[in-house]
Amino acid sequence: MFGKSSPGRLVPIRGTTPGGEAWEHRAFVPDDLPSTSPELSGATYRCVAEARARLAALDSTALQLPDSPLFRYPTLRREAQSTSALEGTYAPLTAVLEADEDSPVSLELTEILNYVRMAERAFAAMADGSALTLELLTELQGTLMRGTRMESVSGQVRDAQVVIGLRTGVPMSAPAIETARFVPAPPGEELEQRLAALAAWMDADHTDEIDPVVAAAMAHYQFEALHPFRDGNGRLGRLLIVLHLVGQGVLTEPTLSVSPWFEERRSDYYDRLMTVSTDGDWDAYVAFFARGIAAAAELTQRQMIALRAVHENLRSTVRGSSLRAETAGTLVDLAIARPSFSVRQAQQALGVSYQRANQVVRQLVRLGVLDVVDPKAYKRRFFAPAVVDVLTGRV
Repeated sequence: MFGKSSPGRLVPIRGTTPGGEAWEHRAFVPDDLPSTSPELSGATYRCVAEARARLAALDSTALQLPDSPLFRYPTLRREAQSTSALEGTYAPLTAVLEADEDSPVSLELTEILNYVRMAERAFAAMADGSALTLELLTELQGTLMRGTRMESVSGQVRDAQVVIGLRTGVPMSAPAIETARFVPAPPGEELEQRLAALAAWMDADHTDEIDPVVAAAMAHYQFEALHPFRDGNGRLGRLLIVLHLVGQGVLTEPTLSVSPWFEERRSDYYDRLMTVSTDGDWDAYVAFFARGIAAAAELTQRQMIALRAVHENLRSTVRGSSLRAETAGTLVDLAIARPSFSVRQAQQALGVSYQRANQVVRQLVRLGVLDVVDPKAYKRRFFAPAVVDVLTGRV
């Protein structure tokens, strides 16, 4: 499958099956990324230009918001749900929006909400001016795997061989290494070195030679081809797209939600990544990637505008009521930032007693601004139906 234009090399690997049967195979080690752009067609550059225009429009919208981070977090939960679904960890979007991050009710929700924690840690590191390093990447992956069955082998570059996907036409009784569609680099010092090199490449300024959207596509491919961790590579790799665009100055606010578009085109997404490895087909991959970024930016912008309208409408409802506008308005802000919340979280946001927070929540429920997730639950959680309608695409 791997032709002369492949941007890497095949290396021999050996091992044994769980039954003790010896096997020999090949693994793919990608070359370090170049400091110049791959050769791209005019059509692909037009896709890249469209992506840049959509990203600029999204960033302009985010900068016009009265409190940009307030609108960042609800879209982050949507991204968490979609990016996890791409890797086979699924929970309905409504369940993710309503979940208690401190007490998730399933392993699936634990992993999905871990993505939110990982992203928030990454955004904070970028805001502090921290460099993207091997240490930060391993920390982020460890956060993603916290409380899961993979926690004990996480927070570090993998020390075992992994395989990806299934090839057609191969007996399922064959060793897993032979049924795999793609076998990434073997564990060891070279894998760590190449991941560190990728982090340094992403942290460098390539704008004189490589369009930032193209650079983000290249970095995303490289991370997925290396597959440096035992689990979570896809989710962390898609988060790195956003971090890279922020780092390159294309986005000021990390509001972009990339995974819903790729989730809908899962097979094409994996195929395009694969053909870079086998044939060096950067052109088709970058065009696909750029179309995805453009569509994701447009969708995220629409959601941001819709959330701002909801925010203004809910605050207007509060101002037209007999409630104390300042306290109730702060609770409206919380309902935007957190798709669901408890009275205890409302108390912390308002800086009042538990009893007072409970009273304000009940008043907003009577006003129709809030509703309760499950009236029978011991720890009740509340949400703004208008916010959830936007995030689930009902409006």
